[in-house]
Amino acid sequence: MAVDLGTANTLIYVKGEGIVLNEPSVVAIEKATGKIKGIGLEAKRMLGRTPDGILAVRPLKDGVIADFDVTEKMLRFFLKTIIDRHLFRV
Repeated sequence: MAVDLGTANTLIYVKGEGIVLNEPSVVAIEKATGKIKGIGLEAKRMLGRTPDGILAVRPLKDGVIADFDVTEKMLRFFLKTIIDRHLFRV
């Protein structure tokens, strides 16, 4: 498995399967609580349209991790998504 954490998109490649995930590197966060409201495409759709209480952020800037905690949560979510897909594949 290989992970490409890009400023615009995050890609995950699995040997023998190719790219299994290609999602925007965006996270929507509730300002008051810090709770994640959306990750990837769901969060990207919120960019510029979020209510005052929700902030859509790109945790990577210019190819560098700008917000480690948010990047970690985003990566965990993406990896869990891939693992869940493989567990339930028939």
